[in-house]
Amino acid sequence: MTVTKNPEKKNIIIIGGGIIGCTTAYYLTRHPSYDPQLHTITLLEATRIAGGASGKAGGLLAIWAYPNNIVPLSFKLHEDLAKEHNGAEVWGYRRVTCGGLEAEGTDWSEVDGSHIQKGHPLGKRTKGGAIGKAKGVPQDLDWIVPEQIKGYEEIGDTKATAQVHPYHFTTTMIQLAEEKGVKVIYGSVTELNYEDVPGNSQQATSFPSDYQDSDPPSPTLSSTSLSSASSFSPRRKAVNSVVYVDRDSRQVHTLPATTTILAAGPWTAKLYASAPISGLRAHSVTITPTEPVSAYALFTKITIPPRPRSPFLSSSRSRSRSPVDLPAFASPEIYARPNEIYVCGEGDMDVGLPATTADVQVDEVRCDELISQVASISNHIRNGIVTRKQACYLPIVNIGGLGPLIGETGIEGLLLASGHSCWGINNAPATGVILSEIVFDGKAKSADIRSMDPRRVI
Repeated sequence: MTVTKNPEKKNIIIIGGGIIGCTTAYYLTRHPSYDPQLHTITLLEATRIAGGASGKAGGLLAIWAYPNNIVPLSFKLHEDLAKEHNGAEVWGYRRVTCGGLEAEGTDWSEVDGSHIQKGHPLGKRTKGGAIGKAKGVPQDLDWIVPEQIKGYEEIGDTKATAQVHPYHFTTTMIQLAEEKGVKVIYGSVTELNYEDVPGNSQQATSFPSDYQDSDPPSPTLSSTSLSSASSFSPRRKAVNSVVYVDRDSRQVHTLPATTTILAAGPWTAKLYASAPISGLRAHSVTITPTEPVSAYALFTKITIPPRPRSPFLSSSRSRSRSPVDLPAFASPEIYARPNEIYVCGEGDMDVGLPATTADVQVDEVRCDELISQVASISNHIRNGIVTRKQACYLPIVNIGGLGPLIGETGIEGLLLASGHSCWGINNAPATGVILSEIVFDGKAKSADIRSMDPRRVI
């Protein structure tokens, strides 16, 4: 095993100040074996806490999310955390209703419209079929123009669906971890230092001893991946230190490490090239409505009626698409929060992953499209105030359908926690608990994570 249960001093380094890293820091300090007098936990973050998707995501929580081997645990942990730390007030935890909504958008001549760009689905719409006729629309869903609703289907009720404000949740987790001894350092990690260690190299790369051929394989695990995972190099390696450049002084420092947890989201592969992780850019906006709205998360299909080209579009925008290229509908996701409405669209890969979260490019056109789409079905939104236009990168596993990757890598002392895609907010608590168990107990106890074992694909 990469890590074993023992009373020896541990120097634990977490790379990444997003929700996975911060929640892991929290649960490490709550593990019964954690001793702040004996163990050190350091979290390294290049720019700021929750500077990426962890601060710009929608914050939807669902018992019907995926993967189902950790979702029930994580959903319950979110509830427990909210009860223990007043999450309703501190990070906006509340139960919501999730529904699929089909609506006819207002004629574009009546709204500041724009062209719609095709993108990559974010992966949340995994339940339910076609939306039926406009019946059964909840009475309190009164902030969508009723005459424009063509269909509604409930996806999850308040027993199965909730939400948090991810930025407030993430920053609270790291604050609580710091109170228990975690040290946060702002700096960019440039290198992981390795050393050769004695022992059977097969031990570092083989699957856990309880893994059997009869266990259900990953649905996307190829024979090539399995062959790669079962092979081993002649020498066994271990991470013994982490090199970083201080954000403010620009000085180079090296930290000794007995356990390194790589939770760098889409930036994971920049430090560990074997990890099949990349980034999908996603845009979002926040809007303060004219008055508070009921607690719904809506997966929409908005029909876009024909429109004349708007004279308000810039010349570059008007040249980018001809009217015949316009899709017939748009599918923004709308999340009502206590004091605002969050809207996100499909992902894109038009711009490669930047150096840090501070360098993410925001496409104003895509943000304006989102605003126009949702404003076309809601007067509360149309007459509201746009407060934020933003973009982030979601960490996705390059092997279709697989993810996240949580656990040992085959390199002594190096754990991986990345590739959570659109469900990172939902699954962060379970990930943190599992990693704390691997670090202090030598194995995951709270969930069966064999299907997410990084060694199966690395």
